[in-house]
Amino acid sequence: MSYPGYPPTGYPPFPGYPPAGQESSFPPPGQYPYSSGFPPVGGGAYPPAPSGGYPGSGGYPAPGGYPAPGGYPGAPQPGGAPSYPAVPPGQGFGAPPGGAGFSGYPQPSSQSYGGGPAQVPLPGGFPGGQIPSQYPGGQAPYPSQAAAMTQGSQGTIRPAANFDAMRDAEILRKAMKGFGTDEQAIVDIVANRSNDQRQKIKAAFKTMYGKDLIKDLKSELSGNMEELILALFMPATYYDAWSLRNAMKGAGTQERVLIEILCTRTNQEIREIVRCYQSEFGRDLEKDIRSDTSGHFERLLVSMCQGNREENQNVNHQLAQEDAQRLYQAGEGRLGTDESCFNMILATRSFPQLKATMEAYSRMANRDLLSSVGREFSGNVESGLKTILQCALNRPAFFAERLYYSMKGAGTDDSTLVRIVVTRSEIDLVQIKQIFSQMYQKTLGTMIASDTSGDYRRLLLAIVGQ
Repeated sequence: MSYPGYPPTGYPPFPGYPPAGQESSFPPPGQYPYSSGFPPVGGGAYPPAPSGGYPGSGGYPAPGGYPAPGGYPGAPQPGGAPSYPAVPPGQGFGAPPGGAGFSGYPQPSSQSYGGGPAQVPLPGGFPGGQIPSQYPGGQAPYPSQAAAMTQGSQGTIRPAANFDAMRDAEILRKAMKGFGTDEQAIVDIVANRSNDQRQKIKAAFKTMYGKDLIKDLKSELSGNMEELILALFMPATYYDAWSLRNAMKGAGTQERVLIEILCTRTNQEIREIVRCYQSEFGRDLEKDIRSDTSGHFERLLVSMCQGNREENQNVNHQLAQEDAQRLYQAGEGRLGTDESCFNMILATRSFPQLKATMEAYSRMANRDLLSSVGREFSGNVESGLKTILQCALNRPAFFAERLYYSMKGAGTDDSTLVRIVVTRSEIDLVQIKQIFSQMYQKTLGTMIASDTSGDYRRLLLAIVGQ
């Protein structure tokens, strides 16, 4: 049974979905993975595991699995064999050469999910050392770690070779001079330069012409195209700080922006954002969060602001079992919810450690931790906790889902579309594109092309490499 286009991790993590009037397109409770009662109580793994068992078989299919042609990964097939998406040719899936695991988690040949020896640290080169999680059974929906390492950056934008900041500044000046604007020349420059190179172009422009490039661009552009260009010319840390300030400025608060940034960034990124927020806006980020949010959601965001999550990439399986027990006793195993226990564990443990805890929880409780959070919490704190868990399972999949819902239905949430495409363009937009196709059976470029127009569409497609 397949659910085309349906988000893989139970009900979508953000309030307001499904959109009003579209509820009928979502499967009713009990008919998708992770609904109440899956896996069947007392029924063990889902689907039935062969004699060798599946990794993390207590909660199966794992939340990292997504709908694919023929049903979601691991859907029961005639004869009981699990079904996985076909591996695209030449993608180099599976364990890389040399015996290194794709994501640093136990490999079937040498370690077990039940508590094997400590794992080797992940190689660097990814944000926070995080490598996106695997599909159940050791398959990955995007190139293996070894392939990623040999390819270098997993962003769609890479530094241009033979870069000349003064030449680029001159091209931009000519594109904006006189009547009309040569938008194509602007697109060709900004979509093919790294953020660091754009900062150098900005400095060269001021040196050569005594003018501010950003002010000149603002006078020539408008609407979504202006927002996208300005985002591309902001230093990455400043753009995150600016987005947070914008989300809390004036009446109302855009809680989803706070969640998207504070619950997904690395310790170093968060600390730099906090410093930038203070230096650029003369404000204390934590104080602004306290004045704009409340209750358990406020406490979660304040915890995130500290940038103190553990970053040891080795997994302590004993601790994972203990944390799973604590979370069960703080939620499903009692009347009411001990919110502080959830906050403590989800705000402090490393992402690989949280992934192991989720696997231990599924085996112990016969229920997925994401669905337990959905039962125990609501509103913004539920969205925040689920975001942390989704990033532990598969960070690119979280951003793919956010991109999908920014364009699904009537209208487009252009700010979210711009923010994610820009902020992930030099980090993991390659993986986001690949898993987007796995989740929704359409490419990110196709969806952008049908939801946007003009120079705005042209620049977005150039960034995503379409």
